[in-house]
Amino acid sequence: MNLVEKVRQQAFEQPEKTAYHFLGKGTSYGELEQTIARFAGALEDMGVQKGDHIAFLLGNTPHFIISLYASMRIGAVAIPVNPIYTPDEISYILKNGDVKVVIALDLLLPLVEAGVQGLPQVTNYIVCETTPDIGEKYAALSDGAKAKTTLFTQVLAGSSRSVDPVDVSPDDTAIILYTSGTTGHPKGAMLTHNNLYSNARDIGDYLKITTDDRIIATLPVFHVFALTVVVNAPLTRGATILLAPRFSPAEIFDLAAAYKATVFAGVPTMFNFLYQFDGGDVSAFSNLRLAISGGSSLPVSLLHNFEQKFNVRVSEGYGLSEASPVTCFNPIDRERKPGSIGPSIVNVENKVVDENGEEVAVGEVGELIVRGPNVMKGYYKMPEDTAAAIRDGWLYTGDLARKDEEDYFYIVDRKKDLIIVGGFNVYPREVEEVLYSHNGVVEAAVVGFPDPNFGEAVHAYVVLKDPTVTVESIKEYCAKHIVKYKVPSVIEILDELPKNTTGKILRRTLKEATKA
Repeated sequence: MNLVEKVRQQAFEQPEKTAYHFLGKGTSYGELEQTIARFAGALEDMGVQKGDHIAFLLGNTPHFIISLYASMRIGAVAIPVNPIYTPDEISYILKNGDVKVVIALDLLLPLVEAGVQGLPQVTNYIVCETTPDIGEKYAALSDGAKAKTTLFTQVLAGSSRSVDPVDVSPDDTAIILYTSGTTGHPKGAMLTHNNLYSNARDIGDYLKITTDDRIIATLPVFHVFALTVVVNAPLTRGATILLAPRFSPAEIFDLAAAYKATVFAGVPTMFNFLYQFDGGDVSAFSNLRLAISGGSSLPVSLLHNFEQKFNVRVSEGYGLSEASPVTCFNPIDRERKPGSIGPSIVNVENKVVDENGEEVAVGEVGELIVRGPNVMKGYYKMPEDTAAAIRDGWLYTGDLARKDEEDYFYIVDRKKDLIIVGGFNVYPREVEEVLYSHNGVVEAAVVGFPDPNFGEAVHAYVVLKDPTVTVESIKEYCAKHIVKYKVPSVIEILDELPKNTTGKILRRTLKEATKA
């Protein structure tokens, strides 16, 4: 069994059931299956063969779901790319990923024009219409670009051939996800059909997703968290996806109320915006049975505040691109521990090890490593990086963690973000938790910076909801809750913190600014 077969099975068993809602229109599983089959046929007519690479520069629209499942249906390899990456970043991925076909938003037509000149290996561009003036933009393309470019609707309209799924091996690559990376170029994590299916199956079981669920999909679907938790897992279970083109607190409240959403998945920043939003009707979330947080650590104070305001349980989990992504999750049918990422999900093993790869004692901090059917086969064209990341069948995550007596795991911090002050370890998350508990702080991020006396010192960036709060008062508050060497030496007040497209706060950007 794989994702294509499982979703096709849903179409046969409940063809009239709504697979997704988008901008007020519902699409059934039967309609989705027919569209995927026709689009797959069109890709084959373009010359796409099993093993060819197709890049998606798409957001949260039906084009992504159709393109993904059509690509996997013919055995092609999908490469989702953040559509707001710079031209240089996109060009690197398209070249490194040996991409043959690009499916892109119409807003990226200028990149298509440039790509025709700079990316000769790309044979076809399929442009998805999302703006009313697409006809004018398309007409303005050069003859060379037009020769390689077709509109998505034209591709579907011109396809008269529906194709059945080709035979694929469980170990065949289905998707290459390029990780953001902290140094150098991003690395392409190769996820197999079995990687993706096993994680969607297991997290769907773990979260007890049923055909009655309606899951809000506002996380970027090109990101692995959304890909598995709000796209693949719901579709394999016959649930309904509520596709939101972008994250807007007002629109999420409206969407939840209109369709009686039962599951919301987001990153901590989204939870914070929803909690702080004054215009939202609390009753819009009255049908939510579960709120899921991932992407980065959820401050415990925010977790409690959100639960109290909206009367919904928040369960935090953990994952990474190289693991498809989920490895741990707080249970929904037994104790949920605030601050924890939960125990290992079914079929996946996690453990905490020292520098020698030996498991540490309960409560001790070490590196989190994971193994299971969800772990990638390796990085594309990077055997040395693959060997460094996967050792003896275990994926080394680079995250520092600890485990308690009941096998619940806790992320302490990223290994690279550890701050050492005078020989003492300071974990940024611990300081951030204190800052978030301050009534006047909306957001916080902590990084280390060089200090001539102590090696490193703690630098905090905060966004305030009360402009009368002073830096000194925040320092005094911190001093009451954490030991002196953990108290930020510098606290800088910003209007907002830098974030990526999923809403994750970018400590790396702040650290670079601190060095400058």
